[in-house]
Amino acid sequence: MTFSELLEISISTNLEFSEIILAQEMMETGRDPQKVKEALRKLMYVMLEEAEKNYGKEFNTLTNLTGNNGAKLSNAVPYMMSEFNHVATVVAISMGESNASMGRIVACPTAGSCGVMPGALYALKYVKKASDDELLKSFIVASGIGNVVAKRATLSGAAGGCQAEIGTATAMASSMITYYFSRDPVKVGNAAAISLKSLMGLVCDPVGGFVEVPCVKRNGSAVNVAIACAEMALAGIESVIPFDDVVNAMYNVGKSLPESLRETAIGGIAGTKSAQEIVEKIREKWDSKN
Repeated sequence: MTFSELLEISISTNLEFSEIILAQEMMETGRDPQKVKEALRKLMYVMLEEAEKNYGKEFNTLTNLTGNNGAKLSNAVPYMMSEFNHVATVVAISMGESNASMGRIVACPTAGSCGVMPGALYALKYVKKASDDELLKSFIVASGIGNVVAKRATLSGAAGGCQAEIGTATAMASSMITYYFSRDPVKVGNAAAISLKSLMGLVCDPVGGFVEVPCVKRNGSAVNVAIACAEMALAGIESVIPFDDVVNAMYNVGKSLPESLRETAIGGIAGTKSAQEIVEKIREKWDSKN
């Protein structure tokens, strides 16, 4: 199922878009829509619980390359950010650091991009005072966006670069925010398309292969991309290229990326001299303990 097909159903039936997505899931998998809805509700609650528990917390990560970034941002008074953006960014970074310290996360769509959706979700809940039921509808719409990418392209950094992970998470978060404020599936598609285009070509280059640098901070920057793209879509700005075509383009770009830029810790940031020196020090430290 493409996004354009979901949009056609919405226009012809005037049904709630989240219900259309649940119905389509039933058509494709045979799963009871109510059971899918409740499963998504549980995932949403886990995100909110972990965001609350880990907000601005300090972590002991595997490499100690990250762990205090969320705390630093939480304790700082923003110069430019709105409260919404600040809260979303603190959560996004904190969840990335929680993941790096073996905390509980929802891979949405992956572990490396686990902070973007919770960041947007938590900001909607605690800054905009969104109700759980309204949040769930928007969360379901975001899942539909992720499902389109999963079926038409890839969610794997090893297959398509970080654009497939962080890019998809950003499109999902932007569509969730947009649907919450507009209930307009057309604007949802525009937000998702603009978001994914904004991160097109992003490589997967974790230093040492650890999901810390640059992954954690990418979650923080990506949630702001999601918010900005949602604002654009809500203002009536349209994506010239439809979401389905953007997804196809992302997949083709991912296939064209060299192996060194797809989660192998060879190229990009991971291939820099400083990164190699950092990894060597980590190895020496671990060897000294054995």
